[in-house]
Amino acid sequence: MHSNTHPRDCSWNFWAALPLYPYGQRQTLCKEVIQNSIWTFDQIQGILYTVVPIRMTVVKLEAGGLLVYAPVAPTPECIRLVNELVAEYGDVKYIILPTSSGLEHKIFVGPFARQFPQAQVFVAPHQWSFPLNLPLSWLGFPAKQTQVLPEDCRQAPFADEFEYAVLDIDLGQGSFAEVALFHQRSHTVLLTDALLSIPENPPAIVQLDPYPLLFHARDSAFDVIENTEANRRKGWQRISLFAAYFRPSALEPVRLMQTIRDALKAPDRSKKAYFGLFPFRWKETWKRSFEALRGEGRPFVAPILQTLIFPQAPRQVLDWVDKVASWNFQRIIPCHFDSLIQANPHQFRQAFAFLEQKSFKDKNLSGKEHQFLPQEDFEFIKELEAGLIKRGITKPAKEQINK
Repeated sequence: MHSNTHPRDCSWNFWAALPLYPYGQRQTLCKEVIQNSIWTFDQIQGILYTVVPIRMTVVKLEAGGLLVYAPVAPTPECIRLVNELVAEYGDVKYIILPTSSGLEHKIFVGPFARQFPQAQVFVAPHQWSFPLNLPLSWLGFPAKQTQVLPEDCRQAPFADEFEYAVLDIDLGQGSFAEVALFHQRSHTVLLTDALLSIPENPPAIVQLDPYPLLFHARDSAFDVIENTEANRRKGWQRISLFAAYFRPSALEPVRLMQTIRDALKAPDRSKKAYFGLFPFRWKETWKRSFEALRGEGRPFVAPILQTLIFPQAPRQVLDWVDKVASWNFQRIIPCHFDSLIQANPHQFRQAFAFLEQKSFKDKNLSGKEHQFLPQEDFEFIKELEAGLIKRGITKPAKEQINK
Protein backbone atom coordinates (compact mmCIF):
# COMPACT_ATOMS: atom_id res chain seq x y z
CA MET A 1 0.00 0.00 0.00
CA HIS A 2 1.33 3.37 -0.99
CA SER A 3 -0.17 6.41 -2.62
CA ASN A 4 1.18 9.58 -4.13
CA THR A 5 0.58 12.03 -1.34
CA HIS A 6 1.08 15.69 -0.64
CA PRO A 7 4.44 16.48 1.04
CA ARG A 8 2.53 17.44 4.19
CA ASP A 9 1.44 13.80 4.50
CA CYS A 10 5.09 12.71 4.68
CA SER A 11 6.17 15.37 7.15
CA TRP A 12 8.01 14.48 10.36
CA ASN A 13 8.18 17.64 12.44
CA PHE A 14 10.54 16.34 15.12
CA TRP A 15 13.38 15.40 12.76
CA ALA A 16 15.82 17.75 14.52
CA ALA A 17 15.83 15.44 17.56
CA LEU A 18 17.72 12.94 15.38
CA PRO A 19 18.79 14.76 12.20
CA LEU A 20 19.12 11.89 9.75
CA TYR A 21 18.31 12.02 6.04
CA PRO A 22 15.58 12.51 4.74
CA TYR A 23 15.02 14.85 7.70
CA GLY A 24 11.48 16.25 7.73
CA GLN A 25 10.12 14.30 4.74
CA ARG A 26 9.65 10.55 5.20
CA GLN A 27 7.69 8.47 2.75
CA THR A 28 6.16 5.22 3.96
CA LEU A 29 5.74 2.01 2.00
CA CYS A 30 3.41 -0.62 3.44
CA LYS A 31 3.62 -4.21 2.23
CA GLU A 32 1.58 -7.26 3.18
CA VAL A 33 4.24 -9.93 3.67
CA ILE A 34 1.97 -12.68 5.04
CA GLN A 35 -1.61 -12.55 3.80
CA ASN A 36 -4.10 -11.16 6.32
CA SER A 37 -1.48 -11.55 9.05
CA ILE A 38 1.73 -9.44 8.87
CA TRP A 39 2.54 -6.10 7.24
CA THR A 40 5.80 -4.14 7.06
CA PHE A 41 6.01 -0.33 7.00
CA ASP A 42 9.28 0.87 5.49
CA GLN A 43 10.82 4.33 5.62
CA ILE A 44 14.44 5.34 4.95
CA GLN A 45 17.17 6.92 7.02
CA GLY A 46 20.83 7.67 6.52
CA ILE A 47 23.79 10.04 6.49
CA LEU A 48 25.32 11.60 3.37
CA TYR A 49 22.88 9.74 1.11
CA THR A 50 23.86 6.40 2.67
CA VAL A 51 20.20 5.42 2.94
CA VAL A 52 18.85 2.11 4.22
CA PRO A 53 15.34 0.96 5.14
CA ILE A 54 14.06 1.29 8.68
CA ARG A 55 11.06 -0.91 9.33
CA MET A 56 8.02 -1.28 11.54
CA THR A 57 6.12 -4.59 11.55
CA VAL A 58 2.41 -4.93 12.31
CA VAL A 59 0.87 -8.29 13.23
CA LYS A 60 -2.83 -9.14 13.33
CA LEU A 61 -3.94 -10.65 16.63
CA GLU A 62 -6.19 -13.70 16.59
CA ALA A 63 -8.30 -12.16 19.34
CA GLY A 64 -8.74 -9.02 17.25
CA GLY A 65 -6.60 -5.93 16.97
CA LEU A 66 -2.96 -5.31 16.07
CA LEU A 67 0.51 -5.55 17.59
CA VAL A 68 3.13 -3.04 16.41
CA TYR A 69 6.86 -3.90 16.62
CA ALA A 70 9.43 -1.04 16.42
CA PRO A 71 7.41 2.00 15.30
CA VAL A 72 8.66 4.29 12.56
CA ALA A 73 7.97 8.02 12.19
CA PRO A 74 4.20 8.55 12.63
CA THR A 75 3.74 10.82 9.63
CA PRO A 76 0.17 11.48 8.47
CA GLU A 77 0.75 9.02 5.62
CA CYS A 78 2.04 6.32 7.98
CA ILE A 79 -0.86 6.73 10.42
CA ARG A 80 -3.37 6.67 7.58
CA LEU A 81 -1.93 3.37 6.34
CA VAL A 82 -2.05 1.90 9.87
CA ASN A 83 -5.63 3.08 10.27
CA GLU A 84 -6.57 1.20 7.10
CA LEU A 85 -5.57 -1.97 8.97
CA VAL A 86 -7.34 -0.79 12.12
CA ALA A 87 -10.56 -0.37 10.17
CA GLU A 88 -10.37 -3.99 9.03
CA TYR A 89 -8.74 -5.83 11.94
CA GLY A 90 -9.30 -3.71 15.06
CA ASP A 91 -7.38 -1.27 17.26
CA VAL A 92 -3.67 -1.17 17.88
CA LYS A 93 -3.48 -3.01 21.20
CA TYR A 94 0.25 -3.39 21.82
CA ILE A 95 3.30 -1.34 20.80
CA ILE A 96 6.74 -2.91 21.34
CA LEU A 97 10.02 -0.99 21.66
CA PRO A 98 12.46 -3.89 21.18
CA THR A 99 15.72 -2.05 21.93
CA SER A 100 17.31 0.05 24.67
CA SER A 101 20.13 1.59 22.65
CA GLY A 102 18.65 2.10 19.17
CA LEU A 103 17.80 5.79 19.20
CA GLU A 104 16.58 5.57 15.60
CA HIS A 105 13.83 3.25 16.88
CA LYS A 106 13.25 4.73 20.34
CA ILE A 107 12.61 8.26 19.15
CA PHE A 108 9.39 7.37 17.32
CA VAL A 109 7.66 5.35 20.04
CA GLY A 110 6.24 8.19 22.13
CA PRO A 111 4.79 10.17 19.20
CA PHE A 112 3.45 6.96 17.62
CA ALA A 113 1.83 5.81 20.88
CA ARG A 114 0.03 9.13 21.23
CA GLN A 115 -1.73 8.41 17.95
CA PHE A 116 -3.17 5.24 19.53
CA PRO A 117 -3.93 6.13 23.18
CA GLN A 118 -5.76 2.85 23.77
CA ALA A 119 -2.57 0.81 23.13
CA GLN A 120 -0.27 -0.59 25.79
CA VAL A 121 3.40 0.23 25.22
CA PHE A 122 5.98 -2.38 26.24
CA VAL A 123 9.68 -1.46 26.21
CA ALA A 124 12.87 -3.49 26.44
CA PRO A 125 14.50 -3.39 29.91
CA HIS A 126 17.18 -0.96 31.06
CA GLN A 127 16.23 1.97 28.87
CA TRP A 128 18.79 4.77 29.05
CA SER A 129 19.58 8.16 27.57
CA PHE A 130 22.71 10.26 27.11
CA PRO A 131 24.17 12.54 28.44
CA LEU A 132 21.55 12.40 31.22
CA ASN A 133 19.69 9.22 32.09
CA LEU A 134 16.14 10.56 32.14
CA PRO A 135 12.82 8.87 32.98
CA LEU A 136 10.88 7.58 29.99
CA SER A 137 8.10 10.10 30.57
CA TRP A 138 10.68 12.88 30.16
CA LEU A 139 11.67 11.33 26.84
CA GLY A 140 8.15 11.57 25.47
CA PHE A 141 6.78 8.15 26.40
CA PRO A 142 3.17 8.39 27.63
CA ALA A 143 3.44 7.38 31.29
CA LYS A 144 -0.02 5.82 31.58
CA GLN A 145 0.56 3.61 28.55
CA THR A 146 4.17 2.52 29.08
CA GLN A 147 5.66 -0.40 31.01
CA VAL A 148 8.71 -2.66 30.81
CA LEU A 149 8.26 -6.07 29.19
CA PRO A 150 7.77 -8.77 31.85
CA GLU A 151 10.89 -10.84 32.40
CA ASP A 152 8.78 -13.98 31.93
CA CYS A 153 7.15 -13.80 28.50
CA ARG A 154 4.25 -15.90 29.81
CA GLN A 155 3.19 -12.88 31.87
CA ALA A 156 2.70 -10.67 28.80
CA PRO A 157 -0.92 -10.07 27.72
CA PHE A 158 -0.11 -11.36 24.24
CA ALA A 159 1.55 -14.58 25.47
CA ASP A 160 -1.05 -16.84 23.86
CA GLU A 161 0.22 -15.79 20.40
CA PHE A 162 3.85 -14.74 20.95
CA GLU A 163 7.01 -15.76 22.74
CA TYR A 164 9.95 -13.43 23.19
CA ALA A 165 13.57 -13.59 24.28
CA VAL A 166 15.45 -10.55 25.58
CA LEU A 167 19.17 -10.04 25.04
CA ASP A 168 20.34 -7.39 27.53
CA ILE A 169 24.07 -6.61 27.56
CA ASP A 170 25.52 -4.21 30.13
CA LEU A 171 28.03 -2.03 28.27
CA GLY A 172 28.98 0.13 31.26
CA GLN A 173 27.92 3.41 29.64
CA GLY A 174 24.49 1.94 28.93
CA SER A 175 22.98 -1.29 27.66
CA PHE A 176 22.33 -3.03 24.39
CA ALA A 177 18.97 -4.77 24.35
CA GLU A 178 17.31 -6.76 21.59
CA VAL A 179 13.87 -8.33 21.90
CA ALA A 180 13.30 -11.25 19.53
CA LEU A 181 9.55 -11.75 19.13
CA PHE A 182 8.19 -15.05 17.82
CA HIS A 183 4.76 -15.10 16.18
CA GLN A 184 3.81 -18.72 16.62
CA ARG A 185 0.98 -19.01 14.10
CA SER A 186 3.01 -17.68 11.14
CA HIS A 187 6.35 -19.19 12.30
CA THR A 188 7.95 -15.74 12.02
CA VAL A 189 10.61 -14.08 14.21
CA LEU A 190 10.79 -10.29 14.43
CA LEU A 191 14.24 -8.79 15.14
CA THR A 192 15.62 -5.28 15.42
CA ASP A 193 19.36 -5.03 14.74
CA ALA A 194 20.86 -8.42 15.66
CA LEU A 195 20.63 -9.95 12.20
CA LEU A 196 20.22 -8.77 8.63
CA SER A 197 20.35 -9.85 5.02
CA ILE A 198 21.25 -7.65 2.06
CA PRO A 199 19.39 -7.90 -1.25
CA GLU A 200 21.27 -7.62 -4.53
CA ASN A 201 18.87 -4.97 -5.85
CA PRO A 202 17.72 -1.85 -4.01
CA PRO A 203 14.56 -2.27 -1.92
CA ALA A 204 11.41 -0.54 -3.16
CA ILE A 205 11.45 2.12 -0.42
CA VAL A 206 14.87 3.48 -1.46
CA GLN A 207 13.75 3.65 -5.09
CA LEU A 208 10.87 6.05 -4.39
CA ASP A 209 13.56 8.74 -4.56
CA PRO A 210 16.55 7.17 -6.34
CA TYR A 211 18.85 10.22 -6.10
CA PRO A 212 20.95 8.82 -3.19
CA LEU A 213 21.49 5.60 -5.17
CA LEU A 214 22.56 7.52 -8.26
CA PHE A 215 24.80 9.82 -6.20
CA HIS A 216 26.82 6.85 -4.93
CA ALA A 217 26.84 5.08 -8.29
CA ARG A 218 29.32 7.65 -9.58
CA ASP A 219 33.03 6.96 -9.71
CA SER A 220 34.09 10.59 -9.37
CA ALA A 221 32.75 14.11 -8.92
CA PHE A 222 32.91 14.56 -12.69
CA ASP A 223 30.35 11.84 -13.50
CA VAL A 224 26.90 12.98 -14.51
CA ILE A 225 24.06 11.43 -12.55
CA GLU A 226 22.13 9.09 -14.84
CA ASN A 227 18.97 7.31 -13.71
CA THR A 228 19.31 3.74 -14.98
CA GLU A 229 18.51 0.40 -13.39
CA ALA A 230 22.19 -0.53 -13.46
CA ASN A 231 23.19 2.67 -11.67
CA ARG A 232 20.50 2.18 -9.03
CA ARG A 233 21.84 -1.30 -8.34
CA LYS A 234 25.45 -0.09 -8.31
CA GLY A 235 24.62 2.74 -5.91
CA TRP A 236 22.69 0.43 -3.60
CA GLN A 237 25.52 -2.07 -3.39
CA ARG A 238 28.04 0.63 -2.53
CA ILE A 239 25.66 2.11 0.05
CA SER A 240 25.39 -1.35 1.63
CA LEU A 241 29.19 -1.48 1.99
CA PHE A 242 29.19 1.98 3.59
CA ALA A 243 26.40 1.05 5.99
CA ALA A 244 28.03 -2.22 7.02
CA TYR A 245 31.68 -1.22 7.37
CA PHE A 246 31.70 2.63 7.40
CA ARG A 247 34.95 2.47 5.42
CA PRO A 248 35.30 -0.84 3.55
CA SER A 249 38.67 -1.95 2.24
CA ALA A 250 37.57 -1.25 -1.35
CA LEU A 251 37.14 2.47 -0.57
CA GLU A 252 39.93 5.03 -0.85
CA PRO A 253 39.14 8.39 0.78
CA VAL A 254 40.14 11.37 -1.37
CA ARG A 255 42.24 14.05 0.30
CA LEU A 256 40.42 17.21 1.31
CA MET A 257 42.20 19.59 -1.05
CA GLN A 258 41.75 17.22 -3.99
CA THR A 259 38.06 16.88 -3.12
CA ILE A 260 37.68 20.66 -3.17
CA ARG A 261 39.55 21.03 -6.48
CA ASP A 262 37.36 18.33 -8.04
CA ALA A 263 34.22 19.98 -6.68
CA LEU A 264 35.10 23.24 -8.41
CA LYS A 265 35.11 21.38 -11.74
CA ALA A 266 32.08 19.18 -11.05
CA PRO A 267 29.15 19.46 -13.52
CA ASP A 268 26.67 19.77 -10.63
CA ARG A 269 27.60 22.04 -7.72
CA SER A 270 24.09 22.38 -6.33
CA LYS A 271 23.19 22.01 -2.66
CA LYS A 272 21.47 18.72 -3.52
CA ALA A 273 24.78 17.42 -4.92
CA TYR A 274 26.66 18.60 -1.81
CA PHE A 275 28.17 21.43 -3.89
CA GLY A 276 30.08 18.93 -6.02
CA LEU A 277 31.93 17.35 -3.10
CA PHE A 278 32.57 13.64 -3.66
CA PRO A 279 35.38 12.42 -1.36
CA PHE A 280 35.26 8.77 -2.44
CA ARG A 281 37.25 6.63 -4.81
CA TRP A 282 36.31 2.98 -5.21
CA LYS A 283 38.82 0.26 -6.03
CA GLU A 284 37.98 -2.31 -8.67
CA THR A 285 37.50 -4.83 -5.85
CA TRP A 286 34.37 -3.15 -4.49
CA LYS A 287 32.02 -5.56 -6.27
CA ARG A 288 33.84 -8.54 -4.77
CA SER A 289 33.54 -6.96 -1.32
CA PHE A 290 29.80 -6.56 -1.80
CA GLU A 291 29.34 -10.17 -2.92
CA ALA A 292 31.26 -11.36 0.15
CA LEU A 293 29.10 -9.17 2.38
CA ARG A 294 25.85 -10.30 0.81
CA GLY A 295 26.80 -13.96 0.73
CA GLU A 296 23.97 -14.79 -1.68
CA GLY A 297 21.48 -13.31 0.76
CA ARG A 298 22.40 -15.38 3.81
CA PRO A 299 21.60 -13.78 7.21
CA PHE A 300 24.56 -12.36 9.13
CA VAL A 301 25.39 -10.15 12.08
CA ALA A 302 26.36 -6.56 11.24
CA PRO A 303 30.14 -5.97 11.52
CA ILE A 304 29.69 -3.23 14.15
CA LEU A 305 27.89 -5.72 16.42
CA GLN A 306 30.40 -8.47 15.64
CA THR A 307 33.24 -6.20 16.75
CA LEU A 308 32.01 -3.79 19.42
CA ILE A 309 28.93 -5.24 21.09
CA PHE A 310 28.45 -9.00 21.05
CA PRO A 311 32.07 -9.90 22.01
CA GLN A 312 31.42 -8.02 25.29
CA ALA A 313 29.19 -10.90 26.43
CA PRO A 314 29.64 -13.92 24.14
CA ARG A 315 28.12 -16.48 26.53
CA GLN A 316 25.08 -14.29 27.13
CA VAL A 317 24.61 -13.73 23.40
CA LEU A 318 24.88 -17.42 22.57
CA ASP A 319 22.40 -18.34 25.31
CA TRP A 320 19.95 -15.89 23.73
CA VAL A 321 20.71 -17.27 20.27
CA ASP A 322 20.03 -20.81 21.47
CA LYS A 323 16.72 -19.71 22.96
CA VAL A 324 15.65 -18.12 19.66
CA ALA A 325 16.89 -21.14 17.73
CA SER A 326 14.63 -23.37 19.85
CA TRP A 327 11.59 -21.82 18.18
CA ASN A 328 10.10 -23.46 15.11
CA PHE A 329 10.37 -20.52 12.71
CA GLN A 330 10.66 -20.34 8.93
CA ARG A 331 11.32 -16.65 8.36
CA ILE A 332 12.80 -13.55 9.99
CA ILE A 333 11.72 -9.92 9.64
CA PRO A 334 14.45 -7.50 10.82
CA CYS A 335 14.17 -3.72 11.07
CA HIS A 336 16.73 -2.99 8.35
CA PHE A 337 17.70 -4.10 4.80
CA ASP A 338 15.76 -7.16 3.55
CA SER A 339 12.20 -7.25 4.85
CA LEU A 340 11.60 -11.01 4.79
CA ILE A 341 14.45 -13.46 5.26
CA GLN A 342 13.63 -17.09 4.58
CA ALA A 343 15.70 -18.71 7.31
CA ASN A 344 15.42 -21.56 9.79
CA PRO A 345 16.85 -21.92 13.33
CA HIS A 346 20.01 -23.64 12.05
CA GLN A 347 20.81 -20.77 9.68
CA PHE A 348 20.10 -18.26 12.46
CA ARG A 349 22.48 -20.12 14.77
CA GLN A 350 25.21 -20.21 12.12
CA ALA A 351 25.24 -16.42 11.85
CA PHE A 352 26.69 -16.17 15.37
CA ALA A 353 29.54 -18.65 14.82
CA PHE A 354 32.07 -15.80 15.02
CA LEU A 355 31.63 -15.89 18.82
CA GLU A 356 33.00 -19.43 18.99
CA GLN A 357 36.59 -20.64 18.84
CA LYS A 358 35.91 -23.53 16.51
CA SER A 359 35.60 -22.74 12.81
CA PHE A 360 31.97 -23.88 12.69
CA LYS A 361 32.34 -25.13 9.13
CA ASP A 362 29.05 -26.95 9.55
CA LYS A 363 27.05 -27.12 6.36
CA ASN A 364 23.67 -25.46 6.20
CA LEU A 365 20.61 -26.96 4.57
CA SER A 366 21.68 -25.76 1.13
CA GLY A 367 24.90 -27.77 1.46
CA LYS A 368 27.13 -24.67 1.54
CA GLU A 369 29.64 -23.98 4.27
CA HIS A 370 29.22 -21.02 6.59
CA GLN A 371 31.39 -18.13 5.43
CA PHE A 372 32.81 -15.41 7.65
CA LEU A 373 33.09 -11.83 6.43
CA PRO A 374 36.52 -10.73 5.05
CA GLN A 375 38.69 -9.42 7.87
CA GLU A 376 40.22 -6.69 5.69
CA ASP A 377 36.83 -4.97 5.59
CA PHE A 378 36.81 -4.79 9.41
CA GLU A 379 39.96 -2.66 9.61
CA PHE A 380 38.23 0.69 10.16
CA ILE A 381 35.86 -0.74 12.78
CA LYS A 382 38.85 -2.35 14.53
CA GLU A 383 40.56 1.06 14.58
CA LEU A 384 37.38 2.55 16.03
CA GLU A 385 37.29 -0.16 18.68
CA ALA A 386 40.91 0.49 19.67
CA GLY A 387 40.18 4.18 20.07
CA LEU A 388 37.13 3.53 22.24
CA ILE A 389 39.08 1.12 24.45
CA LYS A 390 41.92 3.64 24.84
CA ARG A 391 39.45 6.30 25.97
CA GLY A 392 37.79 3.93 28.41
CA ILE A 393 34.46 4.16 26.58
CA THR A 394 34.32 0.41 25.98
CA LYS A 395 36.11 -2.69 27.21
CA PRO A 396 38.25 -5.23 25.34
CA ALA A 397 36.32 -8.16 23.93
CA LYS A 398 35.99 -11.25 26.09
CA GLU A 399 37.37 -14.56 24.92
CA GLN A 400 35.41 -16.54 22.39
CA ILE A 401 33.35 -19.45 23.64
CA ASN A 402 35.03 -22.83 23.21
CA LYS A 403 32.44 -25.08 21.60
